[in-house]
Amino acid sequence: MLRKAGLISLMVIANCTFTYAQGRSILSLNDPWKAGQLLPAEQLVSMIKKGEKIQIYNIGPVANIKGAVSFGAASEAKNLEKFKLSLKNKPRNQRIVFYCGCCPMNKCPNIRPAFKMLQQMNFTNMQVLELPTNIRVDWINKGYPID
Repeated sequence: MLRKAGLISLMVIANCTFTYAQGRSILSLNDPWKAGQLLPAEQLVSMIKKGEKIQIYNIGPVANIKGAVSFGAASEAKNLEKFKLSLKNKPRNQRIVFYCGCCPMNKCPNIRPAFKMLQQMNFTNMQVLELPTNIRVDWINKGYPID
């Protein structure tokens, strides 16, 4: 009985999404990224305002953040392939930030395929923009820059 209860507890833990720092989400045991590979929206805004050179990619069917290159939903093979081709000759250590924001991150069909593709291409400095709810709530409604 104890082994069965332990297994059930383990199954419950494996399906949890962890929350940290002022209600932020986004770290699920099923996600391919690590905590350091999540970029808080406030930090990207600061980088944009400072004029830092950063590659931002929109891999969803959402509004374009200022300076982002849009590819459409990465859950569609043709869009993921366009994204892949655009990165073909980029240095593998180049800082890349990508986002979707179509829905809550834990349900997004676009960020995981893009992240896994970047891993397969051996990119080492990639970050997922942290938009826990969606781009409207976590970016646009805060007055952050869009094109």
